[in-house]
Amino acid sequence: MITVLDYGAGNVRSVRNAIRKLGYEVKHVTSPDDIEQAEKLIFPGVGSFGNAMERLHQLEYLEPLKQYIQADRPFLGICLGLQTLFEGSEESPGEAGLGIIKGRVRRFDDIALSVPQIGWNGIVAQKTSGLLHGYEQGKLYFVHSYRAIPEAENQNWILSTTHYGSEFISGVQQGRVAAFQFHPEKSGAVGLSILENFLKGNDKITKESAPRAEQQRETKLAKRIIACLDVRANDAGDLVVTKGDQYDVREKGEVRNLGMPVELAGRYYKEGADEITFLNITGFRDCPMKDQPMLEVLRRTSENVFVPLTIGGGIREYTASDGKHYSALDVASEYFRSGADKISIGSDAVYAVEEYLQTGDKNGTSSIEQIAMVYGNQAVVVSIDPRRVWVASPKDTHHNTIKTSTPGPHGEEYCWYQCTVRGGREGRNIDALELAQTVEKLGAGEILLNCIDRDGTNNGFDLELIHHIREGVSIPVIASSGAGAVEHFSEVFSETNAEAALAAGIFHRREIPISTVKEHLQKNNIEIR
Repeated sequence: MITVLDYGAGNVRSVRNAIRKLGYEVKHVTSPDDIEQAEKLIFPGVGSFGNAMERLHQLEYLEPLKQYIQADRPFLGICLGLQTLFEGSEESPGEAGLGIIKGRVRRFDDIALSVPQIGWNGIVAQKTSGLLHGYEQGKLYFVHSYRAIPEAENQNWILSTTHYGSEFISGVQQGRVAAFQFHPEKSGAVGLSILENFLKGNDKITKESAPRAEQQRETKLAKRIIACLDVRANDAGDLVVTKGDQYDVREKGEVRNLGMPVELAGRYYKEGADEITFLNITGFRDCPMKDQPMLEVLRRTSENVFVPLTIGGGIREYTASDGKHYSALDVASEYFRSGADKISIGSDAVYAVEEYLQTGDKNGTSSIEQIAMVYGNQAVVVSIDPRRVWVASPKDTHHNTIKTSTPGPHGEEYCWYQCTVRGGREGRNIDALELAQTVEKLGAGEILLNCIDRDGTNNGFDLELIHHIREGVSIPVIASSGAGAVEHFSEVFSETNAEAALAAGIFHRREIPISTVKEHLQKNNIEIR
């Protein structure tokens, strides 16, 4: 029996599903006594440091948790579960941590880095431990803005380190107490093997330090390939994966049916997708929360897919058909509990930015701010859907323009990218760069950058748009829309600093398998998982 400490934030379902997949039963902590009685305790932390510590205090879990760890009983912390072991964090200066390990957790401070670090990186073992048995330089999934730094006072705890700008602590262990900055439950087969070592009790340290040459090896963050599934109900009422051209999903009057969402997601996981994104593009967004079909899609997918899952579409406040009102945070929380790791916000982000630009104040009421406050910036993706608007000169508009290598219909040499809402059907008086920079201020941790002009064309990503946005923000950018050949993926990574590339139709129609994309990138010396 494995006990999971769920303090009410983040995707605990994936941890539970991973444990069950490995053949173990799961019990959740519902009282302080459950911590004391646990045989093995897992603390999966997601969100902000201060919010986590405050919840542990409110639930009266702090002292039992400290006593459990100090007694050297089997413990595994994940992500924030590692950070809370330290004395404190820059994220929440006034909040004390558990104080098990000396030192404070600090934000990544290299201005050349995209923060949060989101993606697949390696680890370098600093001790020989049964927890890492079978690990051979594979990639593991990280998503965080803050990290613990190796220092003299915490050297005896360090199990592994990782390089992102500089070296940070990615694993700690003393005795039977261990924690990882990465998410083993979201790291595919490699991560599951590490989790299984803990569950089996294979955690003995046999060597306190690795050879110095091994300690000095630097790890590299991989470029991510993301499979996107646009999900809606077809005319018969079945939930299907579809794909549009310039956002039109109908062909000969019928909704294109490219497969069932859960089955397709399972296929992409096996093919090597680094993440899977579900976008709800149908009209059932006013259903009561308990009847939301996408919740069931997430629950079923997370049972067998152990890479990050993102859900978008309808993440906003609304009043359901039963008269009940839900805040954006209520909606997001239900999706996180159902298996989502990240939430993608589209039209609602545009409206939030328009309000912010009018007032100049962050009032904490936007969906971006609400979700980021509880679940952390890394949990919020903003999906931007722009189209080109051509101008003869930058003086013809107040928007951010670029000089383009593809002239407009009347020979225009400049364009700006107009943001849209309602699935691209309505343009707004705001450009993509202004939107991206503002949502970063509001708390978004990642940009999903689409391009209506390229959608469904198979002509390649809009490199000018991607470069325009990527150079204007400090958070990761996912390139989307237009992929039609493996060369388009190497091109977008070579020509821009995008951290990830997303595609849909070419994967759904089996025109290009994900494995073929990965092989091509590897041949072109682009870091992959």
